[in-house]
Amino acid sequence: MINKGIILAGGSGTRLSPLTKAVNKQLLPIYDKPLIFYPLSILMLANIKNILMIVNPGQIENFKSLLGDGKRFGIKIQYKIQKKPKGLADAFILGKSFIKRDNVALILGDNFFYGQSLTDKLEKSLTHNKGARIFLKNVKKPENFGVAKIVNKKIKKIVEKPKKTNSNLIITGLYVFDKKVVEYAKNLRPSKRGEIEMVDLINIYKKKNKLNIIKLGRGSAWMDVGNFNDLHSASNFIQNIEDRQSFKIGCLEEIALNNRWIDKENIISRIESNRNNFYSNYLKKLIKKNVKN
Repeated sequence: MINKGIILAGGSGTRLSPLTKAVNKQLLPIYDKPLIFYPLSILMLANIKNILMIVNPGQIENFKSLLGDGKRFGIKIQYKIQKKPKGLADAFILGKSFIKRDNVALILGDNFFYGQSLTDKLEKSLTHNKGARIFLKNVKKPENFGVAKIVNKKIKKIVEKPKKTNSNLIITGLYVFDKKVVEYAKNLRPSKRGEIEMVDLINIYKKKNKLNIIKLGRGSAWMDVGNFNDLHSASNFIQNIEDRQSFKIGCLEEIALNNRWIDKENIISRIESNRNNFYSNYLKKLIKKNVKN
């Protein structure tokens, strides 16, 4: 069972400039919570408690101010600085001492996932000890992403941002790799744009016939929050769900409480630090609900 997860929260965020001149993209608000809460919540929902957060220079204190060492959520968070963007697969090289010889999950800090089936599929993936697993999703504009062509339930070809494609299946920012991932990542050569590409890493597992695919169906949602329209779309989606139902999406305290990683006293402490706002009011309801149960 995998209990280690990496969140890649670096990058320059140029498509969201000038906002990202002042703050890391993953700390921008998506409705009532910072963007980073959502990918972190996915790992927590899959019972991953040991987290490595990879951030860009100058932002580590902001992340620590928000999340600390994770103890307030019943988890452990370590931090690593990525001095400059070198590609997604660079996360495994930077995280070598964290990963050691264990399997690991990776989620991109600007990806938003939603759906019960996702958590179930991720938890099932974490029980496998060999190979790699990638999560695919049908989208309207696949040319903006890495596109996968599937034949007989296996990936035949992966093309990064193709000009034309017959497939709408793209590779999302959620991956599970075995303990070989660091070794494979270290042997990758930079692409023409000077980055260590995730597609190249995935292709190594494909050639070794150790690549598995998991499709996210209609009951799930995925967004790559990379520009201003994406920020608004994700915020509107979350607001619509939360306004119509009695729960919040990406509430770290609630996940931790349900998993029994923290108790009522921890929630009270979080309420006091957040003071009187909508988020604190929701936490107060959690305590009352927990007492009744």
